[in-house]
Amino acid sequence: MTELYPAIDLRDGRAVRLLRGDYAAETVYSDDPLSVARSFEAAGARWIHVVDLDAARTGEAGNLESVAAIARSVRCAVETGGGVRSVEAAERLIDAGVARVVVGTAAVERPELVAALTARYPGRVAVGLDARGRQVAVKGWTETTGADLVDMARRFEGEGVAALIVTEIGRDGTMAGPDIDQLGAVLEATTVDVIASGGVGTLDDIRALARLGVVGPGGRSLAGIIVGRAIYEGRFTVEEALACLAPV
Repeated sequence: MTELYPAIDLRDGRAVRLLRGDYAAETVYSDDPLSVARSFEAAGARWIHVVDLDAARTGEAGNLESVAAIARSVRCAVETGGGVRSVEAAERLIDAGVARVVVGTAAVERPELVAALTARYPGRVAVGLDARGRQVAVKGWTETTGADLVDMARRFEGEGVAALIVTEIGRDGTMAGPDIDQLGAVLEATTVDVIASGGVGTLDDIRALARLGVVGPGGRSLAGIIVGRAIYEGRFTVEEALACLAPV
């Protein structure tokens, strides 16, 4: 079953969303991220995806207290990324109660860190691959690299990574629909679980992502779908998204 990951992006202690990763294009949705997390829990979510946007840009854990409060206060498993560029940074999040840490910039620039973390925290490390098309970006999406998305996905095969979180930056926060071709290419390239992020705006988008998969022996679907702005702006509810993903 494809899992739903309602998202909370943290900046200066508030729940916000950016448009295409642009820190100057911010919408504040709540001054109380903990209440948002509790509403997701009450709606039936089993996971919550939390991003420390301040840490993603600077590498400093600016919202650790908010992350810890969320992890302590809900029964949902909490997956958190942003600024995880050292073993110590990951350890702080794990100690705060996070179920899974997401390594983005450091995974691209220093893949050996991922190996160290998966050895230390088996099953609790995901890699975030953020791209414009096939070109991977880092440091809160402020810097573009020469790395190819699919090549990067293949690099982490066999590294013990729990999941690859693939975000299409050009669609993130737009609600214009996910990049199905991009996600399909990653699914074909690796056996690691893939979680989709960016562009979901309708329940039809949820259904389309749930149908996406690899056919034949070893066939599989997306492991998860991250949704943010569409929930905050009332395009659909967490309950409705979960109903779309429920086994028939």
